[in-house]
Amino acid sequence: MADSGVLLKRGSCRSTWLRVRKARPQLILSRRPRRRLGSLRWCGRRRLRRRLLQAQAAGVDWREGARQVSRAAAARRPNTATPSPIPSPTPASEPESEPEFESASSCHWPLLIPPVRPVGPGRALLLLPVEQGFTFSGICRVTCLYGQVQVFGFTISQGQPAQDIFSVYTHSCLSIHALHYSLPEESKKELKREARNLLKSHLNLDDRRWSMQNFSPQCSIVLLEHLKTATVNFITSYPGSSYIFVQESPAPQIKPEYLALRSVGIRREKKRKGLQLTESTLSALEELVNVSCEEVDGCPVILVCGSQDVGKSTFNRYLINQLLNSLPCVDYLECDLGQTEFTPPGCISLLNITEPVLGPPFTHLRTPQKMVYYGKPSCKNNYENYIDIVKYVFSAYKRESPLIVNTMGWVSDQGLLLLIDLIRLLSPSHVVQFRSDHSKYMPDLTPQYVDDMDGLYTKSKTKMRNRRFRLAAFADALEFADEEKESPVEFTGHKLIGVYTDFAFRITPRNRESHNKILRDLSILSYLSQLQPPMPKPLSPLHSLTPYQVPFNAVALRITHSDVAPTHILYAVNASWVGLCKIQDDVRGYTNGPILLAQTPICDCLGFGICRGIDMEKRLYHILTPVPPEELRTVNCLLVGAIAIPHCVLKCQHGIEGTVPYVTTDYNFKLPGASEKIGAREPEEAHKEKPYRRPKFCRKMK
Repeated sequence: MADSGVLLKRGSCRSTWLRVRKARPQLILSRRPRRRLGSLRWCGRRRLRRRLLQAQAAGVDWREGARQVSRAAAARRPNTATPSPIPSPTPASEPESEPEFESASSCHWPLLIPPVRPVGPGRALLLLPVEQGFTFSGICRVTCLYGQVQVFGFTISQGQPAQDIFSVYTHSCLSIHALHYSLPEESKKELKREARNLLKSHLNLDDRRWSMQNFSPQCSIVLLEHLKTATVNFITSYPGSSYIFVQESPAPQIKPEYLALRSVGIRREKKRKGLQLTESTLSALEELVNVSCEEVDGCPVILVCGSQDVGKSTFNRYLINQLLNSLPCVDYLECDLGQTEFTPPGCISLLNITEPVLGPPFTHLRTPQKMVYYGKPSCKNNYENYIDIVKYVFSAYKRESPLIVNTMGWVSDQGLLLLIDLIRLLSPSHVVQFRSDHSKYMPDLTPQYVDDMDGLYTKSKTKMRNRRFRLAAFADALEFADEEKESPVEFTGHKLIGVYTDFAFRITPRNRESHNKILRDLSILSYLSQLQPPMPKPLSPLHSLTPYQVPFNAVALRITHSDVAPTHILYAVNASWVGLCKIQDDVRGYTNGPILLAQTPICDCLGFGICRGIDMEKRLYHILTPVPPEELRTVNCLLVGAIAIPHCVLKCQHGIEGTVPYVTTDYNFKLPGASEKIGAREPEEAHKEKPYRRPKFCRKMK
């Protein structure tokens, strides 16, 4: 250590030595190697540092190895005096490995960087030592051949089906982590024989030999395969969307590992780019999983709230995957209109999740148990309708599995009061409140705070005047009466769990709206991809698909977000995103149509479609939708909201010659219904932010 003190006084190689010393404080260099270190170039120092780290991680005494090299050199030089031996601590005793696990390439050293081996076109083999991770970007299909790994909280064991993983550019990179698993009471030779038998059906002889050479107990062997789905092909067929799934390296590499991963469709990333969970997040996940798996109370209601961009959706996905490791299904109530998880935007839905979610929302759309189309990405200035829809959807929850409730990121002013109403309405057992350094201030939603605060439609306990209203009372009526708005719902209390997050955000208040709009467009494209034939058939442009013909008198129409003159209703419906709904009223008594509704109904939404044309002569709507025909027979209402068709669908269709339909640069925004600002029902003074304008599409009809 005296040498180290002398070395720090030297200015020439101080920074170089500090970098090596900082990497592993346990590494101590003698005076001569330190002098040599100062004369090495950066590549030589990098190789030396890697070797020292490998030796230190392996638990061997690298100084003993250096002394043996020095003695061998001294034997070749008899005139050189033999240096005095350096005392070294006795290395920790380790159990000896049997010969079948030894190889010249491994030398008992752990694999600090998991090796990757190509095993065929679009296939690669990944060998992960225990507690090691592999962070990547791109999409692939993962099969655990031996051992046990975890991806985004979901555990994949040997013998389980392959899982499709989407580590895309719009979200944090995912990682494959090798887990500890219990080994049977067998000898190492028997374990190796068992692993070889498991690999026979997936790998050839050479690949199995390579695996056995690098095999060690508690390791995991993972097969990575190229993934192509109709959803991926459809989204990437539009310009500007291909970068979402796969990003090319800025500098092309010719390393074998890079080429093997590139054939799969992924790229190795640094660990810091992967998902990093804080201690409070892990603690909350562990507590909620334990509560959900208890037999006494196995159906908790977990409400997740917090400001925008604090990780609520990421937490929900991770929690769903963790619960699916122990439970067969998890219920999910979506109350966030702008960033929905399993449906297109603008919906409030209840779903039963049985498969893990290993990607962003646009990669795992599901069919909900109950869904209502609200029609806008925000509920501002129409709170009562939002509350009524939440009650209507929540009434379908049967309390047979844990329920996760996702809420909006609007937690200030009236948004906070609306959140208090939701807590009283849903009566959750646990409230997970997120906060971060960059988020807006939000008071702690303790049971006492919720009891003492007035909501938009419920009153605090101090103002109840001995009038209580139980959740079971309006579970039958499912609507707020005038006298009920002054009466609070009886709130049984909840447990508040605080979570602090610290993400490296690329989203700023300036680009947040455009980022959210991109995610909404991707969800719509993912839904439209259900129109495509299954792989490996080629893609079919949307304009080449045959639409359904719906008579005017078979469905009713309603514009949900603004008032439109009856003479312009069909102009607003044409080339629009429509919700296919089912109302209780019979609309088949009218002869001609179109049938217009005076109020927006609260009804079940069975799916969505595009009104790609209107035939005025035959009085038909031409609807393009992936909803099955047996469900379309029950549709009798079309709802049109502020959710617009992505521009790329209209402007970038393949195979169109000449003028592109429904696209123009000369558009009159003064037409009623042409924008949300003109003809909106809400007072214009209530809008504090710039109104959302509909795209410049020319409404043409046949």
